Amino acid sequence: MPTGEQLLAETEQLKKALERRPIVDMARGVLMAAWSCTAEEGWQILVHVSQHSNTKVHEVAKALIATTQNEPLPAHIEEHLPAALARWRASRDE
Repeated sequence: MPTGEQLLAETEQLKKALERRPIVDMARGVLMAAWSCTAEEGWQILVHVSQHSNTKVHEVAKALIATTQNEPLPAHIEEHLPAALARWRASRDE
């Protein structure tokens, strides 16, 4: 049985996830509009970039959304986005 402290920590994690979800959903929408991918494929692209750039998914999402306001992608994210898109394209061609 979880302790009170563990339950509080879990509650805090869930709150953060709920706060960040709209940002991630917007980034998926950006990918869907730009690359004609599905929401799930957009999620997989974000996850790939996150894992390979050692950046939290919501941080990748925020950076991607910022590009719609003519902000450049941070180098560590921009470095991994082409590989994620190439991987997605290859999986579509299978």
